[in-house]
Amino acid sequence: MRKLPLRIVLLVALAFFSFLMIRLTLPYTAMRSGVNFLRTKQYIYHIRYWRISFYAHVFTSCLVLLAGFTQFAPRLLVRRPRIHRVMGWVYLIVVTTISGPAAFVMALFANGGLPARTSFTLLSLLWISFTLFAGYYAFRRRFALHGAFMFRSYALTLSAITLRGYTYLIDLTTLPISPRDIYILTAWLAWVPNLIVAEVLIRRGWVEKIYRVPAPKPEPPMLMPELPMPKPEPPNPELPIAGQGEHPPVGISH
Repeated sequence: MRKLPLRIVLLVALAFFSFLMIRLTLPYTAMRSGVNFLRTKQYIYHIRYWRISFYAHVFTSCLVLLAGFTQFAPRLLVRRPRIHRVMGWVYLIVVTTISGPAAFVMALFANGGLPARTSFTLLSLLWISFTLFAGYYAFRRRFALHGAFMFRSYALTLSAITLRGYTYLIDLTTLPISPRDIYILTAWLAWVPNLIVAEVLIRRGWVEKIYRVPAPKPEPPMLMPELPMPKPEPPNPELPIAGQGEHPPVGISH
């Protein structure tokens, strides 16, 4: 039986989890304070800019997941490069101007106290920064660096899925962990392992496989230049050749 390529498996998994994310987002269209996660935010739900940031972040997250997903489809890049570029611009603009800044505002009020807030603040700042770098290198047509930063950016985008995955798994266990400790633990687990996996994939050449850029060739070793051998000088005809025209020393007879 022929095994499916790992890239196909990962792309199918990304599509599946993106679909689940859309399903998790739908209940918030009711715009009520008692829906799911918002039950833990009753003390700040009245803050207008936090409420706007929350809904902006939630409702754009699905678009960001789908737009980012298209950036890792090699066939789409080859056969429909225009779609790749358009969706890339959608991803760049939404992350850096809407979803990323909204995530930063939400991070300042994250559950779990200072440790969790520190994690989510770093996450939002790195997310915006990596996405800006990806756009910058695409504009400069340095596609290897563009692809590497897209790997990092999308790894942080997927933290929305891994956060809920870890929370669900912890809820299934009977570990004696307080809700505050769960928030702190999942705040860091949501994105740090994702970023580590992204760096491993980058170093294993996945950027070159997906974005079809040539892998960097190792530089040849430095060799010392060969020095030319000195040519022997021709004999001077004016000088006597040894044994000709010379008188033997006194005291030596023939």
